[in-house]
Amino acid sequence: MNPYDIIRKPRISEKTVHLQNKFGQYTFEVHPSANKTQIKEAIKSLWKVDVLAVNTQNYDGKPRRMRNNKQPGVTASWKKAIVRLADGQKIEGI
Repeated sequence: MNPYDIIRKPRISEKTVHLQNKFGQYTFEVHPSANKTQIKEAIKSLWKVDVLAVNTQNYDGKPRRMRNNKQPGVTASWKKAIVRLADGQKIEGI
């Protein structure tokens, strides 16, 4: 898989900014079938940084009510990766 297919987008929230500043960890939404090794190599090739660890979490879609339809809808399932970088390294622009 292409690194741009593996890493979909960064996840930015108050918690992820705290993780970036205190622990050097960055959070990304990744392709659901990507494994930790593929995520590590994609981060290395896209931003030229050293990755120490990758943790992943799978999230199921949630049921949602649709406005004019009696059939319930479901949000999409997705996968999150928390990537820890070596000391002193940063990913600029995130």
